[in-house]
Amino acid sequence: MRLARAIVLSGLRRVHSGRVELVENGERLLFGPEGAELAVRIEVHDPAAWRRFLRGSHGVAETYLDGAWDCDDLVSLVRIGAREVPRIDWLRRALLPLRRLLERVPHNTIGASRRHIAAHYDLGNELFATFLDETMTYSCAAFDAPELTLREAQEAKLERVCRKLDLGPGDHLLEIGTGWGGLAVHAALNYGCQVTTTTISREQRELAQQRVVEAGVADRVSVLLEDYRDLSGRYDKLVSIEMIEAVGWQYFDTFFRRCSELLEPNGLMLLQAITIDGRDYELEKAARSFANTYVFPSGCLPSLEVIGGCAGRAHLTEVDREDLTESYPITLRRWRENFIAARHRVAELGYDERFRRLWALYLCWCEGGFIERRIEDHQLLLVAPGRRDEAVSDGERALSLAG
Repeated sequence: MRLARAIVLSGLRRVHSGRVELVENGERLLFGPEGAELAVRIEVHDPAAWRRFLRGSHGVAETYLDGAWDCDDLVSLVRIGAREVPRIDWLRRALLPLRRLLERVPHNTIGASRRHIAAHYDLGNELFATFLDETMTYSCAAFDAPELTLREAQEAKLERVCRKLDLGPGDHLLEIGTGWGGLAVHAALNYGCQVTTTTISREQRELAQQRVVEAGVADRVSVLLEDYRDLSGRYDKLVSIEMIEAVGWQYFDTFFRRCSELLEPNGLMLLQAITIDGRDYELEKAARSFANTYVFPSGCLPSLEVIGGCAGRAHLTEVDREDLTESYPITLRRWRENFIAARHRVAELGYDERFRRLWALYLCWCEGGFIERRIEDHQLLLVAPGRRDEAVSDGERALSLAG
């Protein structure tokens, strides 16, 4: 115990990105520069936590879930950690071959994907309703102005998606990753298009179908319970919002190939994705982190470079990209505030203190990561080969007329 504590304290003495006040049994220790932009107070309740801290993000998370320590500002703590991590990336890269040998990273086969998705999205529709807005949209909103309500910002995001896809009454839109039907309902109601949307979460599908009926668009929206690999047909437009993170790195090429096969030759695809820096992708894809162990089993964030490579091999060409990262901390903060405000309701639904601490930590973890841009969020518009060729032909015609 003493050795583990000494090792952790030695690491804290090297912190330069923030001020850390550590309290244990009345003893108070200070680390980091005085007057730093970021400052946190950590109180250790259980000395057994010191040994578990040595297990990295797993140990930090597990001891927090067990109530072994508390922090007055988890978001700032994550931000300090995010700023410190690059200083030890050389060690993480050096240990990467060993980690690959020791850690078994599960594959997202069709059966495994259903289990992994159920572990998160089938936790209960009522749980998600405690912190999401009325559209039940569980992805980054578009806070074009910080004073927007969460619902207004989510509706602005849905509008963005529909406009970029140039949706109209003659279109048949395929959505991979239904969520709770927010985009499908919005597109059918406001743009008159036909929508086929698919999820592998039974609870999501049940509520999405109910919301489709309540919105009066059951004649235009079909909600499937199918894996993207099992879909068939051809569609004018395709959208997938923050679903690729659940695909698994072994299947990124498969995902884009299937999207290309499902699109008409002149089709459009919009992908919204949480991404990681290309320099960190190899480090993270084989890691068993806090997030892909406790929150999103077997999840993996792609990099923009990986997306570009996979899309290119599937003959999809990127024609537009928008960075939504600045809106994600606000989105997460609103979700966290709603979750905390609903803590009594969450307890009534049967979720214990450990679960509530897990979700509070998860939301703070993500918020800090986006603020520090360890992770980002992007909307990419991709075109199928036929549409790309049409654009080239149009450009050539315009040039010849101009000449």
